[in-house]
Amino acid sequence: MTFYAYPFPHRLARRWMAAEDHSQSARFLAANIRDEEDAFVLTAFVPGLKADDLSIQVLDDVLRMEGEFPADESEYLLQELPNGSFRRELRLPSAIDSEKVEAKIADGILTLRLPKAESARPRKIKIASK
Repeated sequence: MTFYAYPFPHRLARRWMAAEDHSQSARFLAANIRDEEDAFVLTAFVPGLKADDLSIQVLDDVLRMEGEFPADESEYLLQELPNGSFRRELRLPSAIDSEKVEAKIADGILTLRLPKAESARPRKIKIASK
């Protein structure tokens, strides 16, 4: 019986990694979303992308982000940086005021400020007393 410290021998690991379809990882854009009182704030890593490389759409409570990372046909020993096109749709807990959405890219980080629609914001109710 042979016991390997890794799940399979090193040679087989290289073959397996070479045969793996890496395009799936490029189709997913990881994001963080904070819920503030009057808006949602999304941040996502978009290394190497400019504003023209992204398309952002908001409809009610759905945010859609599309774009394409530059393709590089070089051969790598390890390739973890994204490449190829991606599309990400996120359903937020409440409707968004699409007219007031703010987006910026700085140092490879996309930041979106998505203000909640007036109907989705909490309202204070005054209680009348006699």
